[in-house]
Amino acid sequence: MDVNFKILGSSSSGNSSLLQVGDTRILIDAGLSARKLESLLEEQNIKIGELDAVFLTHEHNDHSAGIRGLSKLQQLPIFANRDTVQAVQAKLQRRANWKIFETGKSFEFKLFKIHPFSVPHDAYDPVGFYFQWGNGDLFDPPGSLAWVTDLGFVPNLVRERIRQAKILVVESNYCPKLLESDNKRPWSLKQRIRSRHGHLSNDSTFELLNSYKCPCWQEIFIMHLSKDCNDINLVKKQFKQLNGQGHRFKTFVIDPNNAEPHQV
Repeated sequence: MDVNFKILGSSSSGNSSLLQVGDTRILIDAGLSARKLESLLEEQNIKIGELDAVFLTHEHNDHSAGIRGLSKLQQLPIFANRDTVQAVQAKLQRRANWKIFETGKSFEFKLFKIHPFSVPHDAYDPVGFYFQWGNGDLFDPPGSLAWVTDLGFVPNLVRERIRQAKILVVESNYCPKLLESDNKRPWSLKQRIRSRHGHLSNDSTFELLNSYKCPCWQEIFIMHLSKDCNDINLVKKQFKQLNGQGHRFKTFVIDPNNAEPHQV
């Protein structure tokens, strides 16, 4: 079964991705306007009305801004937990086609089995997602994707989900030195970013991935780089070392300016 994964947006300005397995097309997060998402999907030869569902990790605008426009598509189910639904819906004029899941409880949608798991971030009830598909035979091989962004540290449950995924999407939000020297952010915001409910730094993400002995990864996508407090060249240089450890996977760093993947 054909699998197409494309990150559409990857920065503090907006995060979203397209996962297509066979004829099923879903968005993971919708942090760009519906008009922008429509344009990006058309580049993938997909009409926005052909989406099967949207899955939201949390209510922050850089992950949910597109729901305002997408709510016009009343046939489009939008999956989120109850706290996220309440936070996003409060900003909308019309009610979206919400499908509420319980954090930590697996559920199925079309050919996917979805495992939403809690992550430590300063939102109401933020989650990561672990998607599974395939029956395990030659014609329908098993596949999986873990989406892990917006977290200040990595609990053991999240570590296990990361290890199991064949496609891993993980944030590497900031360079500590660039964050410290940034003049746009007040001290309080810098403390929030560095906290255990903030974001992962380049060093934290690299140390995390480098700590695994036998991961299942085939592809890693390093995303959610800060435009001001990170540098794609620094990230590429650092994460290139992962591929020097004898691991057999491809590593891509996502440019925060245009969401283009750069293989390291």
